[in-house]
Amino acid sequence: MDAPETRIEIADERLIPLLREGAVLECLWTGATWCEGPVYLPDGRLVWSDIPGNRLLVWQEGEAVREYLEPSHFQNGHVLDAGGRIVGCSHGERAIVRQEHDGSWKVLVGEYQGKRLNSPNDVVVAKGGSIWFTDPPYGLIQPHEGYGGTQEQPGQEVYRFDPDTGDIRVLVRGMICPNGLAFSPDETVLYVGDTAGTHTGERYWPEAHHHIMAYDLVNGEATNARLFAEVSPGFPDGFRVDVYGNVWTSSGSGVQVYAPDRTRLGEISVPEVIGNLTFGGPNGTTLFIVASSSLYRMEVNVRGATA
Repeated sequence: MDAPETRIEIADERLIPLLREGAVLECLWTGATWCEGPVYLPDGRLVWSDIPGNRLLVWQEGEAVREYLEPSHFQNGHVLDAGGRIVGCSHGERAIVRQEHDGSWKVLVGEYQGKRLNSPNDVVVAKGGSIWFTDPPYGLIQPHEGYGGTQEQPGQEVYRFDPDTGDIRVLVRGMICPNGLAFSPDETVLYVGDTAGTHTGERYWPEAHHHIMAYDLVNGEATNARLFAEVSPGFPDGFRVDVYGNVWTSSGSGVQVYAPDRTRLGEISVPEVIGNLTFGGPNGTTLFIVASSSLYRMEVNVRGATA
């Protein structure tokens, strides 16, 4: 396939040392309907979602892309836990699921206060093992991304779930469509994207949000809510934080990079709308990008703070 043009916008010189001189954007594969949820495994495989295709795909250097799970029950975001197991967000099962070491998939949590979750979207695992996830209704309102159903929760929240005790709590209320999320490297800040602008109008919500909010994490609570970044064009569908605390986020035109002080450092242009991204590779410095129908990668000079 033709290599995409590598175009980088430098808006702040702090972006320069994060990039690898001479690195190019590569398209590794194309053929999905809408890509999301990449997670890099220690054995060199990258697993990601083709949500409308109701399947997970897997890539490994030198091998053909193949299906990893079909049907996937419309899984979306993924992350690894401390045991190396994939934790995923299942739109179809309206649950957080985990792949066990024997390859089977287990539902970890699908209810809050006796009512079914909406359609978990993205997920991170804290150093202590708790699982944090967003729960917008996309899998309920989009027939091509879930099995439908009635929304039982009164809102769209951000949850923390303890897989050891089964305790589940709402940590962030009041967002319209919480989507991507990530911790700062020291886990003192939680970043959460709100992508309500993907569905506006009379049937949905008047707020056309396309921003990332930041919350201080103090004594187990999310406090001091504040706007971190307005992402345009497009939406902060998914993002990762590097070891220096910079936020690398999806958008409609490329991977946008923001410093912890909210300064937009610049953008790596990508020829398709981005769903999500992650760091991986042998040294942790490969930026994998899932965008619309394709999988891309680019070598950079920084590692992700988490998987």
